[in-house]
Amino acid sequence: MNTEIYYFSGTGNSLYVARVLQKKIPNSSLIPIINLLNKKAAIKTNTEVMGLVFPVHALTVPIAVKRFIKKADLSTTEYIFAIATRGSTFFRGFELIDRILAKKGKRLHAHFILTMGLNDPKHASYQSPDADEITSLEIIVQDKLNTIRDIIQNRKISREKDTGYTVCFSYHPFINFLLEKAVLWGMAFSEYIGGVNYFYADDKCTGCGICEEICLAQKIKMKDKKPVWQKNVFCYMCYACINFCPTKAIQINSIPAVKSFTPTSGRYSHPYAKVKDIVIQKKEETGEILK
Repeated sequence: MNTEIYYFSGTGNSLYVARVLQKKIPNSSLIPIINLLNKKAAIKTNTEVMGLVFPVHALTVPIAVKRFIKKADLSTTEYIFAIATRGSTFFRGFELIDRILAKKGKRLHAHFILTMGLNDPKHASYQSPDADEITSLEIIVQDKLNTIRDIIQNRKISREKDTGYTVCFSYHPFINFLLEKAVLWGMAFSEYIGGVNYFYADDKCTGCGICEEICLAQKIKMKDKKPVWQKNVFCYMCYACINFCPTKAIQINSIPAVKSFTPTSGRYSHPYAKVKDIVIQKKEETGEILK
């Protein structure tokens, strides 16, 4: 039984999970979603067991992953699982995936959430995880991936509820519901208008070009040794540019009702993910374990 693991990762958490899971499941392959979206040909899966591994974006499914599911031909797929990695907020995206899959006569048979390091430095309370915190989270992730492996290999139904989040908007359920809907609407509107355009580079920028190299949307272009976020190119909001910048020169402009604290915040990328590991998503389709 072959298993295809389709992944999307901006700062390495989901890539790390996909790598570890591939090692645990015999006859499995890793396939980057971004590479497939860049092709004009139809996306055809060739497996009975398909997995999706991705980070939580604004409480929901990343736009790139939604687009992949909508375009994918799943006619040969019999078992589908999904793993979402997140920092701390709750997640309701599996219901969305189910709605998309239902139009294809499919459903999620199993879904899981893994809490890992947070890569969103624009809030005042943000603290990049230290080595001890990352190690503690990794122990939990490794143990849970063993359980996930057993469920997948036995094609079990496992649709766990999200009870492990630590951040919600309000302690009042109704207010929390309204705020959650507002965030999800904002994400949908962002997709409609072409993504965000709120990044910029300050005077710490050295013109190294890493942001252009790592941008999964190919939105960033270097001009006069400075990055430019092209307004007519869709942003996948993966935060790779801001977190992999070696001088912390990339910032987020203040957006309505949200003051950006990125100039004084730390940055986070998974310690086992390097720039080349993120970039490879744009360049090739591979069944190999990425080194």
